[in-house]
Amino acid sequence: MQVVQYSSFERVVKKLHANAKQDLDKAVKELMHNPHAGELKKGDLSGIRVYKFKMVHQLTLLAYSYDELNESLILLALGSHENFYRDLKK
Repeated sequence: MQVVQYSSFERVVKKLHANAKQDLDKAVKELMHNPHAGELKKGDLSGIRVYKFKMVHQLTLLAYSYDELNESLILLALGSHENFYRDLKK
């Protein structure tokens, strides 16, 4: 499976500490095994899934989409719940 990262996602990941990156890696591996684990969004965000997980004891949201035809996981955004969906719409 191919994993593609948007530039906005890469910028957030670059700022993370090593222990936070480990939690993120576990979440991405989980999505690679089960790409339908995240909650499918509706309306303006249709086609996007959001996977919720704990990163350093804090709830974190990971927005992604899954292309079944090419079997690629596209990582869109990462962050806390505050303003997450508003920023994702941009």
